[in-house]
Amino acid sequence: MTTLLPDTRMLIDGSRVPLDSERIIAVTSPIDGSHLAEIADASGAQIHDAITAAERAFSKWRQVSGNERAKLLNRLADLIDRDSHELALLETTDNGKLLRETSTQARFAARNYRFFAGAADKLYGHTIPLDSWDTFDYTSKEPIGVAVLITAWNSPMQLLANKLAPALAAGCTVVIKPSEIAPLTTLRLADLIAEAGFPQGVVNIVTGGVEAGIALTTDARVGRISFTGSVPTGQAIARAAAGTLVPVTLELGGKSANIIFDDADLERAVPGAVAGIFAAGGQTCIAGSRLLVHDSVADIVTKRIAEIARNIVIGDPRADETQMGPVASSLQQERILAMVSKALDDGSHLLVGGGRPDDTSLPAGSYVQPTIFTEVDPESRLAQEEVFGPVLAVTRFSDEEQAVSIANSTEFGLASGIWTSDLSRAHRVARELVAGTVWVNTYRYSAAQAPFGGVKRSGYGRERGLEALDEYLRTKNVLIDLSNSVRDPFAIKA
Repeated sequence: MTTLLPDTRMLIDGSRVPLDSERIIAVTSPIDGSHLAEIADASGAQIHDAITAAERAFSKWRQVSGNERAKLLNRLADLIDRDSHELALLETTDNGKLLRETSTQARFAARNYRFFAGAADKLYGHTIPLDSWDTFDYTSKEPIGVAVLITAWNSPMQLLANKLAPALAAGCTVVIKPSEIAPLTTLRLADLIAEAGFPQGVVNIVTGGVEAGIALTTDARVGRISFTGSVPTGQAIARAAAGTLVPVTLELGGKSANIIFDDADLERAVPGAVAGIFAAGGQTCIAGSRLLVHDSVADIVTKRIAEIARNIVIGDPRADETQMGPVASSLQQERILAMVSKALDDGSHLLVGGGRPDDTSLPAGSYVQPTIFTEVDPESRLAQEEVFGPVLAVTRFSDEEQAVSIANSTEFGLASGIWTSDLSRAHRVARELVAGTVWVNTYRYSAAQAPFGGVKRSGYGRERGLEALDEYLRTKNVLIDLSNSVRDPFAIKA
C-alpha cells in the first residue's frame, strides 16, 4: 500500500520552516522498521518564535465571533472527512495501529471539531443577583490566550482533536507539538488548517525532543499547557509549569480494571474484555489491562479469552485480515517484553503469549504476542504498573466489596469497566470506583459529548464534552455600582 507522505516542515506563523540538516529526527515505521521521513528537532529559538506568532495572532483571533470560528472548525471537519482514508493510512504507517481503527479515529476527530464548532458561539456568562439592589454583577468567559498542546504517539489525530477543537472554539491560539515517534498526521493537518482558512499564527505546529519540550513548558507567555503522555513526563511538565504558574491539563497513564461479575452476559463480556486489552495492541491509556473476574465464572472467562488471544491474526495493520499490528516502536517492544519478564519473576502464571510472534513471514517490525497472565497478585508490579501493550493481568474476586477494593488499589484512576445484569449493582459499583470514566456492559466507547480525564496519577482536567471548554477559558467578574451614594473609603463595601 502506498502512503503519501506529508510536508514534514514545521508550521510557524503561517509559513513552513526549512529543515536544518544538523537538527533532524528520523521517523520510522513500526510495521517493518523502514525509514519514513525526517522532521525538525526544534531549537529553543524556534519554539520562542512559534509562541510569539501565536501571541501576536491572539490579539485579533480573540475578537473573531464564535459564529466565524464555528465556520472554520466545521470546514476543517469537512476536510478531515474528505481526506480520512489518506490520514488513516498515514497514521497506521506511522504508529502501527489497525487501519480500521485509525479510520474510525479520523472520523471521530472530525466529529469533535463539529461538536465544539457548535459550542463556539455559546460561551455564556451569568448575571448574578447580589445582596444589594443597586449593584449589577455579571461574569464573562474569555479565552486564556496561547495554549500549548502536546500529544502522544498512540492516537495522534484523536488526541489532537480532543485539545485543538475546544481551544480554537474558545478563541485561543495554539502551538502544537506531536510526539516525535508518530508526528506525520499532525504535520499533514497543517495543510488542512491552511485550506480551511484559519488566519496565520492561530495554529502553529512544531516538532522536536527534549529541548523543544522544555522551551514550550517554561514560557510564561503561555496561558495553558495540555499534555497527553506518560506519568513521568507529565510530572516534569507540571513542575516546569509551576515555575511560571501556567495551568496544566494532564491526561496520563492508566491501569484500568475491567470487572466481570457472576451475573454478566459472557457473550458480551468476553469480547469486551478482549477489546479492552488487545484492540490497538493495548496501546491506549484506557486499556482494560486488569481483568477482575468473579470466582464462579473465572475459569470459563479465562478459557474463552485465551482461545481468542491464541488465534488473533498478527500482521501488517493495513491488511483487512489483521487483528493486531505492531507496537509503536522497537523501544516500546523491549519495554513490554521486560515487563513480561518481571511478571514471571513475581510469580504470575503465563497462560498465553509472552514474547515475539513465531511467524517468520512477518516483516521486521515491532510485534508482540497477545499475552495473558493469571493468578496475578493485585499488589504485584504487573497489576500496579502500566505496560502499554497487549498484556492482560487476570485476578479473581469473591464479592462486590473485594472487586471494588482491588479495582481501586492502584495509583491510577483513568477508566474502568463493569459487566453485570444487575442495574442496582452497576450504579453501586460505578459510584465506588475511583476513575474518571466508568463503562457498564461496554468498553473503549468514546463520544465527543462525554467528558474524559483521570484522577490520581492518571492526571487532572477534562477533555471532550463541554467541560473541555473550561480548560481554555477564564471567568471574569464585572461588578457595577448603580447607586449615587458616596462610600466610606476606609471600609470594604459588601
